[in-house]
Amino acid sequence: MTPQSEAELAEIIAGATAPLAVSGGGTRGLSMGGETLSVAGVNGVTLYEPGALTLVVQAGTSVEEVQALLAGENQRLAFEPMDHRGLLGTTGTPTMGGVFAANVSGPRRIQCGAARDFLLGVRFVDGRGAVLSNGGRVMKNVTGYDLVKLMAGSHGTLGVLSEVSLKVLPCSEACATVTVHVADLGLAVAAMSTALGSPYDVTGAAYDPALAAVHIRVEGFEASVTYRAEALKEALGRFGEVSLAPGAGDALWKGIRDVAAFHDRPGDVWRISVKPSDAIALAPALQAEGLLFDWGGGLIWALVPAGSDLRSRLTVPGHATLVRASTQTRAELGQFQSQPGPLAAISEGLRRQFDPRGILNPGLMG
Repeated sequence: MTPQSEAELAEIIAGATAPLAVSGGGTRGLSMGGETLSVAGVNGVTLYEPGALTLVVQAGTSVEEVQALLAGENQRLAFEPMDHRGLLGTTGTPTMGGVFAANVSGPRRIQCGAARDFLLGVRFVDGRGAVLSNGGRVMKNVTGYDLVKLMAGSHGTLGVLSEVSLKVLPCSEACATVTVHVADLGLAVAAMSTALGSPYDVTGAAYDPALAAVHIRVEGFEASVTYRAEALKEALGRFGEVSLAPGAGDALWKGIRDVAAFHDRPGDVWRISVKPSDAIALAPALQAEGLLFDWGGGLIWALVPAGSDLRSRLTVPGHATLVRASTQTRAELGQFQSQPGPLAAISEGLRRQFDPRGILNPGLMG
């Protein structure tokens, strides 16, 4: 089912008698039961005001189309959403609705926030087939319950997004990456923490243990970037050999964003969120064949043999999501970690309120 308008989308959901698997571009690899309901046909730019840094698009609009539109005005999606296709081997085209439904955010999250922090307003169809809207087109908008933040990251389980309003930002004039060659994870986390705790407005902090390299990114006006990069180079020298790459880094940070190190490598891939300081103790317990650390060590990507249950290996408080695995492993382990009792009760209550029939992405219930 591929509706071409919000009205058609609402009609389909209202008349549904069986579970629906909500999809945008089909690139995120989510495993759901039911008949596929694609919002790819509900697309197009509703409003773009470069001077106000505001964009309104229908949910099925492709990320590529939006990025091309913004580039024409020297603007961007500052939260740099990940493209899952290389990691998952999926096809299709990522959509804006999918980005916000999954709250997909990249390395710059540590500096500017997650996708949900750029979301100003939403229109969506709930499980009854009713069209609801919340928020607006300015950051100061206050309209009661913040359904905007609730919908971001709900993976289509509370409603199907039909339109999103968001804030965009200007592109940076310059960028530089400071690389510290560190073989020890403890020193790597310390180096990233030092950079993030500095006054130099770091927009990326990642560690690739396979290359023994900590990467620190700074962006902004050229003179400022030059000064901050040199200052970071000096501040991080005590952790290892330091190199500086001014005016470069797009390919490097895209690779970190999309976890390119695990593309075309066999095995399951997990995404683990922990306190950066806890990553040091957790890493060896994961028994992983490959690791990649982002967000200063707070986000760990782990490549493990097929069928491995990493949740049973969590030795510190954290949250483990199964991103890539066989259908059987997904069914056995579940994609998302179970919530603590109180949170699970709240989540279930919200689902009953917005989708009383339980037809929207039932396979993602955790």
